Amino acid sequence: MPIKVPDHLPAKEILHNENIFVMDESVAFHQDIRPLRIAILNIMPTKETTETQLLRLIGNTPLQVECVLLHPKTHTSKNTSIEHLQTFYKTFDEVKDEFFDGMIITGAPVEHLPFEAVTYWPELQEIMEWSKKHVTSTFHICWAAQAGLYHHYNIPKYDLGQKIFGVFTHTIEKENDNLLRGFDEFFFVPQSRHTEVRRDDIEKVDQLEILSESEEAGIYIVASKDGRQVFVTGHSEYDAGSLKAEYDRDVAKGVETPLPVNYFPNDDPAKEPRSTWKSHANLLFSNWLNYCVYQLTPFELGSEQQ
Repeated sequence: MPIKVPDHLPAKEILHNENIFVMDESVAFHQDIRPLRIAILNIMPTKETTETQLLRLIGNTPLQVECVLLHPKTHTSKNTSIEHLQTFYKTFDEVKDEFFDGMIITGAPVEHLPFEAVTYWPELQEIMEWSKKHVTSTFHICWAAQAGLYHHYNIPKYDLGQKIFGVFTHTIEKENDNLLRGFDEFFFVPQSRHTEVRRDDIEKVDQLEILSESEEAGIYIVASKDGRQVFVTGHSEYDAGSLKAEYDRDVAKGVETPLPVNYFPNDDPAKEPRSTWKSHANLLFSNWLNYCVYQLTPFELGSEQQ
């Protein structure tokens, strides 16, 4: 089934060229079907890149999905044009009376700051609190996973001595969980972060389960037992070249940065990296859409979410 996106969204052409079935709003309007409504709160600086990455994954399912792009009203984007935001994005104020089957909150490069020092932290807290009654399941990525664990369960983040940066082997910690259905016993995930959450803190919260982790990179997937809150510390949505772009950016700025682990062929940054995590990424998002969203959401949005 297709993913429904705003007419003229730049990501549409990219996805169409990748043979991902994309439908204009104008066409979807005439179909007698209720698509899953997914809100994407995009707080990444390169919003257009992140849009494409996420739409590619949630569009690769048999379900019809309608996406609503959101950005924080209390933050001015330096890397995305005002025209793009005004054309394709909404703010929380515009949707706060609506209900959604699912929500994705992206990461953001603000790990070095305490949560309370982030300019849009009060707005993000309001959105996360709102999601408990207006969203069936929320999928938090990287910094947003740490922010969500802190807001909902008071779990702190800890600074790391050295940035976790590269592609790491991860394993299943809870057998037969629907979110991990079809996963190999070990799989690869890109990680790029300066902070972490720790097992000891998570295990103190009865509502949470650790589903996956890495011996080198630490906790990867944590979820509430009812599936309504999913926290993913890595970047499974990344393209093959995403870590390279981060590495090249830091090198150009003169920032001392480690070579991404297990990423460049023969650890040679002159060679083009290839994705070793694409199948896992597709499975993770399709499992979330199916088991945490589609199987649990009410047919009449709002009827059972409050």
